[in-house]
Amino acid sequence: MKKTLAEIAKAIDGALKGDPGKIIQYAASFEEAGPEGITFAGNKKYLKQIDATKAGAVIVPREFDTDSINIVKTDNPQVAFITVLELFNKPYSLKPGIDPGASIGDNFTHGSGLAVAPCAVVGNNVTVGDRVTFYPGVCIGDDVVIGDDVTIYPNAAVLERCRLGNRVIIHPGSIIGSDGYGFAVDGDQYIKIPQLGIVQIDDDVEIGTNCTIDRATFGRTWIQSGVKTDNMVHIAHNVVVGENTVMVAQSGLSGSVHVGKRCRIAGKAAVAGHLTVGDDVTIGSRAGVIKNVANGQIVSGFPEMPHTQWLKMSLVKRKLPELKKKIAELEERLDRIEKGKV
Repeated sequence: MKKTLAEIAKAIDGALKGDPGKIIQYAASFEEAGPEGITFAGNKKYLKQIDATKAGAVIVPREFDTDSINIVKTDNPQVAFITVLELFNKPYSLKPGIDPGASIGDNFTHGSGLAVAPCAVVGNNVTVGDRVTFYPGVCIGDDVVIGDDVTIYPNAAVLERCRLGNRVIIHPGSIIGSDGYGFAVDGDQYIKIPQLGIVQIDDDVEIGTNCTIDRATFGRTWIQSGVKTDNMVHIAHNVVVGENTVMVAQSGLSGSVHVGKRCRIAGKAAVAGHLTVGDDVTIGSRAGVIKNVANGQIVSGFPEMPHTQWLKMSLVKRKLPELKKKIAELEERLDRIEKGKV
């Protein structure tokens, strides 16, 4: 595919400085883009190196200026570059229609543009909107409701009675609506507590590969609009994840946790049950949260603490061998003093 630089600038609402007729054939990274390619420089590091790039054009912040290369000025170069990537790379999609190799239950209601691949299984009384895609091995349980423009990739499952909004993406192997981990103790036995609730996923949510979101014991586990999870994330029963929160790989939320809006939960971080995490909170990698976290806090470590305090403690840990040696020397000197040998 070929686009002129003028066409690209128009598509991203950018201000072009350079040759409007320049032909661009692909988008690539800053280091890999060649004379027919376009890239972006969204921070000072790359802007300082802009004269070294071989790219045919670079998307830059609006306040940046140079005469050495074709540039397109935008408010957010990275977001604009995503639009350019979509121009040059049309995603693979299934052809609309229900493959004969799929299994479809009774009372299946769907909108236009539905695509169901071989070996997909759709239960009874399922309702889906327009332009929904089920890849091979997808399992949709009974009484599930799914909105428009939803894509569910191979071997993912949305189990009975769960609800998905519009423009939701579920990546391969993820399970939505598995039973929550609930047991009552009876002597030396554990008696399973029936998990009667659902998972509700709102609009514009993307769930990574091999994630698990448990249904509620009662009511709902609620993933609010704009949430994005990485791969291998676990969200337990009755959790609420607030709008536009992101969770990185192998992070987990215990039962009945309430996470606020716009939070960032880093890899392998964990939050203990029944806690509240406020809005705009950042939880550092491998942190263990065991008490509520107020709005706007940045916490790290186990147990969690302010990130700046954790950094200071980490520096002290590095000096422990040296400190141990000094303490041993001081103890030896003190012992000599007490014995009158000094």
